[in-house]
Amino acid sequence: MLKKNFSCIVNKIKNGPMNARIALYFIFSLLFFTSVVCKRENDTPEVDTTKKKETPTIRFKKQGEVYFQDKDKNLLKGIDVEIAETDDSRHRGLMFREKMEENQGMLFIFGREEPESFYMKNTLIPLDIIFITAKREIVKIYKNTTPLSEKDLPSFKPILFVVEVNGGFTDKYNIKEGDFIEWRRN
Repeated sequence: MLKKNFSCIVNKIKNGPMNARIALYFIFSLLFFTSVVCKRENDTPEVDTTKKKETPTIRFKKQGEVYFQDKDKNLLKGIDVEIAETDDSRHRGLMFREKMEENQGMLFIFGREEPESFYMKNTLIPLDIIFITAKREIVKIYKNTTPLSEKDLPSFKPILFVVEVNGGFTDKYNIKEGDFIEWRRN
């Protein structure tokens, strides 16, 4: 019965004035939209609080080494690094890492020397961020940066490299602005 009445109404509107067709289109669109929204709300998966699924951790992959040197080129500390040299890998950086060993870090290599700016969005651990010129001189260090912060951390000077290490690393090994790095790829 309902189907027959509905068909009758549709036929009257089809043969009626243009405004009625627009109204029908609007009503059907609204019904469709409502059914989709209601379906999404009802399809929300339940969270199982009894079984905690572990998220996959991002594993460190050694691709090179960085050596920190004082102004007289005396070795202060060496670390293993992952190398970020594509736009995508530089943008991702150390985001979503839950931990990093003390002797590990990331070396960012840019295509040309120019001022750069970093932030800590989606970065879960505090870092020391070290900006370095093409001559491999450290020109700016941000110590113990705040995880998840979107505050800009600019280099202020043209740089070609950035090294990120665990927060507190530069204080522990007495690494300062004016010191140098050397690096090599595996």
